[in-house]
Amino acid sequence: MSSSSQKHRNFIAEPMGEKPGTELAGVGEVLGKRLESQGFDKAYVVLGQYLVLKKNKELFQDWMKDTCQANSKQSSDCFQCLSDWCDEFL
Repeated sequence: MSSSSQKHRNFIAEPMGEKPGTELAGVGEVLGKRLESQGFDKAYVVLGQYLVLKKNKELFQDWMKDTCQANSKQSSDCFQCLSDWCDEFL
């Protein structure tokens, strides 16, 4: 695992449960509200999209850009967070 933020480490340290999308690395209040307005109100719903896109980084980053106007760093951080969480729990 590459260097990661405290938010990233906190997220992958435990099961996802009912965490809001804003708990994901790379997703702050603004992106969280945009995701929520598109129906992605929980971290596990974003995880579902990640899995539907077959864990493909390019597809996931394009989806985040289209869905919530995430920049490449935000979408990359979110992708890595979900990827590492899956490695830990799936």
